[in-house]
Amino acid sequence: MDCIIEKQNKVLLVSRKNYPFGFSLPGGFVDYGESVEQAVIREVKEETSLDIVEPKLFGVYSDPARDPRSHTVSVVFYAKASGNPKASDDARDLGFFDLDNLPDEIAFDHLKILKDYNEFRKKI
Repeated sequence: MDCIIEKQNKVLLVSRKNYPFGFSLPGGFVDYGESVEQAVIREVKEETSLDIVEPKLFGVYSDPARDPRSHTVSVVFYAKASGNPKASDDARDLGFFDLDNLPDEIAFDHLKILKDYNEFRKKI
């Protein structure tokens, strides 16, 4: 699962320290015994030190080619966060980026997700 965190019209991306390299949304795996919502809260905290509450479902992305490690499905949330972000765990670095000026190297299918999110936020 992945999470879109927006602050002042910018989204938080982490620079991955593990393959596949590039920028991505904070996220990770669901551990046995936890809900997807619990997992997204835990993963965001582990990668960014941010606390999120009440993550809202944005969408489910399923494509056999979305991740070179054969992870074919991602449940994507969006949430508000409190605190100051700090890269840790799988994140080498992080930063907030304007949706119209994203970094060149984005991992997985996150560029498509961010484009979809940009269209979604224009409607709300």
